[in-house]
Amino acid sequence: MTNQELNDLKNRYVANGAATPTTQFAERAENAELWDADGNRWIDFAGGIGVLNLGHRHPKIVAAVEAQLKKVMHTSAAVISYAPYVQLCQKLCELTPVRGPERKAMLVNTGAEALENAVKIARAATGRTGIITFDGAFHGRTMMTLAMTGKVLPYKNDFGPMPGDVFRAPFPNPLHGISEEASLNAIRTLFKTDIAPHRTAAIVIEPVQGEGGFYIASPDYLKALRALCDEHGILLIADEVQSGFARTGKLFALEHSGIEADILTTAKSLANGMPLSAVVGSAKVMDASGPNSLGGTYSGNPLSCAAALAVIEVIEEEDILARSEQMGKMLAERFAVWEERFPAVAHGRQLGAMAAFELLDSDGKPDTQMTGALCAKAREKGLILLSCGFYGNSIRILVPLTVSSTVLEEGLSIIEQSLEALS
Repeated sequence: MTNQELNDLKNRYVANGAATPTTQFAERAENAELWDADGNRWIDFAGGIGVLNLGHRHPKIVAAVEAQLKKVMHTSAAVISYAPYVQLCQKLCELTPVRGPERKAMLVNTGAEALENAVKIARAATGRTGIITFDGAFHGRTMMTLAMTGKVLPYKNDFGPMPGDVFRAPFPNPLHGISEEASLNAIRTLFKTDIAPHRTAAIVIEPVQGEGGFYIASPDYLKALRALCDEHGILLIADEVQSGFARTGKLFALEHSGIEADILTTAKSLANGMPLSAVVGSAKVMDASGPNSLGGTYSGNPLSCAAALAVIEVIEEEDILARSEQMGKMLAERFAVWEERFPAVAHGRQLGAMAAFELLDSDGKPDTQMTGALCAKAREKGLILLSCGFYGNSIRILVPLTVSSTVLEEGLSIIEQSLEALS
């Protein structure tokens, strides 16, 4: 079928709230490139929204899924488990920066599910109910994770009252006038005005905000937040759904700070395109809830677990962490050139290859209109590019870390050409 025929079907049968506004349909993909139903080639700087750190259809991951498909496709781990589930939990417990000495893990399907379960576990472990998150945070689209998400449009607006006992503090962001001390003091104020520390189960933070704009919590801030949690017996939950699995030059962004969380959630590039997420934590915390209290019908599907085990091998074998660091340095240099050349480009930032820059108007205010125009112009030239941010004016780079230098340069050149056309 053609793009037009598929678009007609989309408009007729797909709910508006779930339908993409784009009119192209992926037919096949390889590494950082894909081809649509009409045969047009696209460079992918979105990576399935941070899901494809190892690129489309990495050969080793495809082989692992095919091999597992010939053995077991589904049983439900709650009925009878299988080797990839427990082997992956072992690997995650060995690799994840959470407090030990003993750690345990559980597997579900999506980032939102992982965060939902992290909250359930934290409440069971502490006997408390309060959850503190941050402005600009994105934790998912279920009702609980929407309550935790710090942005109304487009996520929360139409869905009525949110679950209670969720409170929010400003994320430390000097660009928005929020110092680290101001953020910490806001949490202390919450303890006096909204939720007492002895009723607070957990503070949930993205070490690098994803949808919020790729803003980075500094090591000093994360250490202070860890100390604040310890002072009051509050669990620290690190949401690494988007920042995890090599995007920042470490397997997890939290490793840059030197601290450990009590619970960490991961998803997206964990299985490089297969639906899978995980919650990892100290054994005492993870074992707090009763038998059969966690999980789900499809949780930790065998095919997804096989993919994730292959992902871990590829990251080590192909030195992906070093590649992420190298890409990040190159992107930082390119952003600096653009900031000199284009008045609208500002505030380039990166942690490894988790990189973004902002577009500002002549008054130095967020320019959401130009941001949308840049993404549209790039698409006209064959580049899939995503925006994000509290004000919707950040351009984020989520190209697969396995991208060839030729394709990477081609994509960056398209951004540059598009900025020229809009300047």
